[in-house]
Amino acid sequence: MSSKAIPRHHIEESEHTKTIILPSWTISVENHPISNATHLDEMNAQLDLPLPEMTFGHNLIKLVHRDSGWQYQFDALHALKCVKNGPLSEGDGVVRVRHAEEWLKSRTDPNTQISMPETVPTKPFDWTYTTTYEGHEPENVSQSYSFVRATPSNPAHAIPMEELQRHDPILFYAQSLLFEDELHDNGSSSLLVRLRVMPGCIFLLSRFTLRVDQVLFRVFDTRLYHSFSSSPPLVIKEVIGLEAPYDAVKRCLEDPDDLTPLTDGTFVANALASFSPQVKQTGAGTGWRGIGRKVEVATLQKVASPPPPE
Repeated sequence: MSSKAIPRHHIEESEHTKTIILPSWTISVENHPISNATHLDEMNAQLDLPLPEMTFGHNLIKLVHRDSGWQYQFDALHALKCVKNGPLSEGDGVVRVRHAEEWLKSRTDPNTQISMPETVPTKPFDWTYTTTYEGHEPENVSQSYSFVRATPSNPAHAIPMEELQRHDPILFYAQSLLFEDELHDNGSSSLLVRLRVMPGCIFLLSRFTLRVDQVLFRVFDTRLYHSFSSSPPLVIKEVIGLEAPYDAVKRCLEDPDDLTPLTDGTFVANALASFSPQVKQTGAGTGWRGIGRKVEVATLQKVASPPPPE
């Protein structure tokens, strides 16, 4: 049974939008069909990037703290802006599919009898759509708040996982898929944002999951947490990047003949989190700069109301 009183709230729903309104917060989630050709052209003009097979350009999760004016949101356009566009270099976590390595070896072998095929220059970009997107503040907000590094010794600066694991009532739940791509049948790349509101808090998880078959798994998580009892209001942001070789995650399967869990982002993330610190640091040997963990906080201040007209 929850130890927190249920705050006053109401929920509004339309065809594509679901909103919860709380005493100080308005949280909206929009879910639309896959972007049509016209919208994809508009996005491509801004990104100059081949878009994922399934791009949900109108999907959105937006948090607004009305007392302070703070806003934070997650959408596909800004997530794809964090995908490397151009030649990949050190730190970008270059990934090659297994048969690409074999193809390369066959053509760099001086004794090979296979002739080099004619190639057509293409625009380089990260074909795995790896993004280190943490969400963003909209550009047109009147009040901007910076996240600063959390103080490790301050318990108020840590997400209380035990609270999130309690069976408290869920007042509001929603999720939004921002993009997904099957990587030319070489695996899967996706970004899914989930949010729940409970009597005592707001919790959001944005998870990018990458599977390149026979090569590696990669996860980039952003967690946002706010306790309604924090004073002044505090938002905690925890960011974690993990990766490991495909076979290392495969060994975590209970049944080695059932590969179904390897398509489950939660199973993959839990497997990656279970590895030793040394394995986590090494990752899959790609040198990806996204590996690691950071915790930041933003303190929200109530905006003074304008004086009444004289």
